[in-house]
Amino acid sequence: MTNCDTEANVHMPTLCRYTAYPLIFGGATTAILVLGPRDFWPAVPLVVAVALLSVALLERVQPYRRAWNQDHGDTMTDVVHNIVNLALMAAAVTGLALLDESRGSLRGWPDSWPIGLQVLLAGTVLDVSLYAMHRLSHHARPLWRLHTPHHSPRRLYFLNGERRHPLSAVVLAAPGLAILAALGAEPLAVQLWFAVLTVHLAFQHANIDYSLGPFAGLLGVAETHRWHHLRALETSQVNFGEFWMLWDHLGGTYHGGTEADDEVGLRRNDVPPEYLAQLSYPFRTTSG
Repeated sequence: MTNCDTEANVHMPTLCRYTAYPLIFGGATTAILVLGPRDFWPAVPLVVAVALLSVALLERVQPYRRAWNQDHGDTMTDVVHNIVNLALMAAAVTGLALLDESRGSLRGWPDSWPIGLQVLLAGTVLDVSLYAMHRLSHHARPLWRLHTPHHSPRRLYFLNGERRHPLSAVVLAAPGLAILAALGAEPLAVQLWFAVLTVHLAFQHANIDYSLGPFAGLLGVAETHRWHHLRALETSQVNFGEFWMLWDHLGGTYHGGTEADDEVGLRRNDVPPEYLAQLSYPFRTTSG
């Protein structure tokens, strides 16, 4: 990969900054939608893996903060979080498939639509659920305890996207998945959306100096999502959207512009670094 910081070509940092997300995310999404309906395994997991590797490499090439590329004692914990939450996504799709088989012809889902539109519809339903429950998780104390591990890191990088307590992941997605199940959603459409979302979440938390320019207010990318992770909670109660920022605009929680500082995490951070300890953390009486 070309080093965007090289002095030999002063235009490369700008080129990387404005093309990283469109090229990598756009290319991965196109490949997922084209290859997924034909042969999900192993094509789509390979596409996602290549996209995540590209994000990880780009963090080294053009980091937003070089210090965030250093291991803060969180890497292995985040790897486990990613494995567990990707497994939860697979389990959710399996559950939808089992319901689909038992439902027969009693379906309200637009099966006749092109698969791309079905993926978009499934993504919209899930994204509304994620926004609503994410926002509620910042205001309801029991849900905040579950959500706290996601906000505990003092750096942002591509593995943070899936750093979620499993119960928090269930809470965030459950309403949307229930609606999709009631409609008889095509399991493949949900599975493809989860693949697209996995790549997007890596970008949303990536330590990459990239920008969508005038389109930054449309999607929940890093330049808007970093506001949400600022250490000052009175400042960070904004930009809850996982994918689209439409819900933040409608809900009055959108905030744009460049953040005033890069201190992310929690002021009072007593979240343990180990994965198993993070699972029990929300249920400790001393939780913050």
